[in-house]
Amino acid sequence: MKTFPLANFTVGSGDPFFILGPCGLESEDFAWRMARSLKEIADRLEIKWVFKASYDKANRTSVDSYRGPGVEEGCRILGEIGQELGIPVTTDVHSPEEITVAAKTVDLLQIPAFLCRQTDLLAAAAKSGRPVNIKKGQFLAPWDIKPIIGKMEHFDCQHFAITERGSTFGYNNLVADMRALPWMRAQGVPVIFDATHSVQRPGGDGGTTGGDGILAPVLARCAVAAGVDGVFMEVHENPAKALSDGPNQIPLAEIENILKKLLAVHRAAHSDS
Repeated sequence: MKTFPLANFTVGSGDPFFILGPCGLESEDFAWRMARSLKEIADRLEIKWVFKASYDKANRTSVDSYRGPGVEEGCRILGEIGQELGIPVTTDVHSPEEITVAAKTVDLLQIPAFLCRQTDLLAAAAKSGRPVNIKKGQFLAPWDIKPIIGKMEHFDCQHFAITERGSTFGYNNLVADMRALPWMRAQGVPVIFDATHSVQRPGGDGGTTGGDGILAPVLARCAVAAGVDGVFMEVHENPAKALSDGPNQIPLAEIENILKKLLAVHRAAHSDS
C-alpha cells in the first residue's frame, strides 16, 4: 500500500483521516466559521483531518447556480485558514492554470470526478509537488482506476489517493457499492470514501441536484467497516440554506456524533488488524 505525508499525519498508515467542510466557499466569514467549528470538534476527538471547500463549483446543473469566489480569492482564503488554524486544506481544481495558483496555498489538490481521466490535468497535478486526491468518475468501474494510477506514476507522482463517490445507477441516481472499496485498495493506493456525494441524485430536483443526505452517515459507517484510508463528508451549518449541494450535506450540529460513531466502528472492525 502506498502511503504519503500530509501535514502532520500520513495517509494510508492506519486510522482513517477525515475530509470535512462545506461544499462551496459561500463567503469568507462563512468559511472561517465552519473551519473554526470543525477544528474544535476535531481537537476534542483527536482525529486527523483536512478542511475542504470549493472556490468554484464549475459543474452545476443550472447556469444560474452559485459557483464561488474564484481560484485566486478562494485559495487566498483557504491558505489563510490553513496557516492560522494549523490545518491542511483541500479544494477542487479544474485546469492546469488553476493548479498553478492552488498549489501555492493548498495542501491537497482534488481532481473532480468528471475530470478524473483528463491527462493534462493529472499531469499538472502530479508535477505540482502537492499530494493529489482523484475522485473516481461515476461512470467508471472500480478496476478502471488502474489507467489513472498508471498516469500518475508515469508523471512521477507517488503521493495520491483515489476517492470512491458512488456509481451511476439508472437515471438521476447513484449507488455506493462497498465491494468497490477493497477492489480499489487492492490496486495499492489509499482509498477515500465520499459519503455525501454518494447520496446525490444528479439533476434530481430539476434545475438542481437532489440527494438523500440522511443516508450519508449510514454509508460512511459501512465504508469504515469495510476498510478505507479516509472519509469525505461535506458539512454545513444550515444545509437547507446552502448555496450548493444542500440536500447532501451533513448539519454541523450532527457531525461530532457521527464522527464518534465512525471511530467506534473502526475500532470494532479493525481491532485485530
